[in-house]
Amino acid sequence: MTDKADDIAALLSPTIASMGLELLGIEYLPAPGGATVRLYIDVPQAEAEARSVGIEECEAVSREVSAQLDVEDPITGNYTLEVSSPGIDRPLFGAAQFARFVGESAKVTLKLPQDGRRRLQGAILRVDGDTVVFDVDGAEFAAPAANIEKARLVPDWAALGLAPALDKSGRDMRPGKQKQPGKKQGAAGKPAAKKNPTNKPAASGSHDAE
Repeated sequence: MTDKADDIAALLSPTIASMGLELLGIEYLPAPGGATVRLYIDVPQAEAEARSVGIEECEAVSREVSAQLDVEDPITGNYTLEVSSPGIDRPLFGAAQFARFVGESAKVTLKLPQDGRRRLQGAILRVDGDTVVFDVDGAEFAAPAANIEKARLVPDWAALGLAPALDKSGRDMRPGKQKQPGKKQGAAGKPAAKKNPTNKPAASGSHDAE
């Protein structure tokens, strides 16, 4: 989070906690026409299996936070307030949140380059104090939490059933999806028809791309 986001988070966190929720972090995105203040909220970790954040909680937090920001007035100029649950590709703020998801993959943008890179993706190996250690291309990459500008988990879409599960050769391992060896498959699992069976040239022409 930026320094401005940290200040706003410190201001709003007690209010959100009093509502039985947790402020995960804030994105403060300034722009010429007005800033965007995006809050990510969740239920406390101890209650994560029993309940989740819904639209009602987001709306309630938005009302409370809007009133507090009107009184405290920490933001100069116009801004848009957004309150969201973390989602599957949840954002990560601070070393403690990285420690909660050790073993999962994250996509990270750094504030200042390290080893010539500002962006990286890899599994979270461990958290040493305020340093997060990733596995990037088989090598350890240690980044101070203070140098992480933004980070999000990378969902395992295959485990969620939203993408094909591939084996080492790239074949889809879902039941019924494997092709029989030695046969080309056409539509509806039938053998593919041969092209130009009479050996006449195919009609030529251009097709507009969608």
